[in-house]
Amino acid sequence: MGVRLMVVDDHRLLAEALASALKLRGHRVLAAAAPSAGAAELVVSRAPEVCLLGTAAPAEPGAFDPVVRIKRERPQVAVVVLGPVPSPLGIAAAFAAGASGYVRHNERIEGVERAMMKARAGEAAVDPQLLQGAFAELLNPAAQPDDEGARLLQLLTPREVEVLVRVAEGEDTRLIAAGMGIAPSTARTHVQRVLMKLGVGSRLEAAALAARTGLLDRAASGVAASPARGAAGASGGG
Repeated sequence: MGVRLMVVDDHRLLAEALASALKLRGHRVLAAAAPSAGAAELVVSRAPEVCLLGTAAPAEPGAFDPVVRIKRERPQVAVVVLGPVPSPLGIAAAFAAGASGYVRHNERIEGVERAMMKARAGEAAVDPQLLQGAFAELLNPAAQPDDEGARLLQLLTPREVEVLVRVAEGEDTRLIAAGMGIAPSTARTHVQRVLMKLGVGSRLEAAALAARTGLLDRAASGVAASPARGAAGASGGG
């Protein structure tokens, strides 16, 4: 027996293509629409059995606000999220909002159809491999930007951190030397050491890396919390 459903996706063309494919498989598609302020309202007014809701950024705040409204006003509607391979936060956010399932955007039509049928039957519709990957990431989390910043900070002496800050502020070798009270040749050596330790080839790359990883934001507290490293930096010359 076919499912009475709606398809809502960030891209109207994808929504319409998926709707057409499901129609050919015997399902009744009430509407295919791109997400907008009125998408949830449309689902609430049409009251399908299942809503396929596409999202490009499942971990973004507010990504599943439409799900919350749909479940609040039409709790009998089963919502299956279509999205990219998510972080555990993405999966958790979808189910916390009331979704009945999560299916990857690149899933075959048979997989989408199975998820729809399970959701309509009141079952959780999630690929076991997707859950396994999510649990694996929770148990072995990938390094976050702040973690990378802390790691890089540990590679630099306090003097080199100060040099990096000045590089990020656009100071050239002469200004770095004057500001730190050291010879230009010493300042140049510090800059080269910073570039080498960060694994970059230019001052611009060093500044970009420091900004992206949050290294500069952590620099002040990191230096203050590492007196032993400060002593090592002082004995290292410069």
